[in-house]
Amino acid sequence: MSATTTTLYGVAATLVQVVLLGLGGPLLVGVMAKVKARAEGRVGAPVVQPLRDLRKLLTKERLHARHASVVLPLAPMVILASTVVAGAISPLVSTHPLLGSSADILVIVYLLLTGSAAAALAGLDAGTAFGGMGSSRAMTIGALAEPALLVAVIALSIQSGTSNLPSIMSSTLTHPDWVFGPSRLLALGALLIVVIAETGRIPVDNPATHLELTMVHEAMILEYAGPELALFSLGEAMRLGLLFSLVANLFLPWGIMTDHTLLSLLLGTVALVAKTLLVALGVALIEVRSAKLRLFRLPELLAGGFVLSVLAVVTGLVTR
Repeated sequence: MSATTTTLYGVAATLVQVVLLGLGGPLLVGVMAKVKARAEGRVGAPVVQPLRDLRKLLTKERLHARHASVVLPLAPMVILASTVVAGAISPLVSTHPLLGSSADILVIVYLLLTGSAAAALAGLDAGTAFGGMGSSRAMTIGALAEPALLVAVIALSIQSGTSNLPSIMSSTLTHPDWVFGPSRLLALGALLIVVIAETGRIPVDNPATHLELTMVHEAMILEYAGPELALFSLGEAMRLGLLFSLVANLFLPWGIMTDHTLLSLLLGTVALVAKTLLVALGVALIEVRSAKLRLFRLPELLAGGFVLSVLAVVTGLVTR
């Protein structure tokens, strides 16, 4: 196959991934809210409600706190841009996105960390008590979750001998027995805990809360309104979709596009949607069955994730 054809399919896969995150992220939030409502015996809002909310916010007036600096309007753009770049280079639909050679796990982690830092700075910028409290809590959770994430990444890299995400998925497709090995299962447990913490889901945070003293993520966006709140919400929804998709593809890589045909692109898109919905369903059911933990209990949960990731590394080295 010619280099031009390969490049065209790489561009097509990259565009599909970004569009899926842009539309699928908010829809994924709507699906999880709907599943939780049904499990609790309520009808719940329509699945498309997050998209309707974004459309409504885009028509509102831009409002800034009196003492806010340039950080407040720039932070949503940084969050959205870092998530779009991470989604474009990650192997979501295809193992050969346009810049797949740059899709090192550490690159993805640092891109997402850039968005987290921007959100924390935005919460501090207006100088309000609740914004500072939310930023402090978010950074505390991040400091506890990042070690578990990095060690889990090392566990995934041991078997494949590389930290490049497309290479890890290609190696897993070549050796499907790796998926059911103890190292991968322990790393999956650690990553699920980290993803729940990074996306602010129960039991770490409650995205639907309106009680100020329990807020984490919501406290950082109290000063936002209109289009900037829409960008912030879209970036966070895309971040959730990206993390769920990566977890799904790392541990269930089957169906991802490996060759350059239109049928493979369609199958990769359908497989990604199905696997991500499966992960979202599992997280939603966990939220229904769990209560939000007190802030001082979170280190215990995140320490458990770190222990699982360390065990994954040790098991991977022993069985290699």
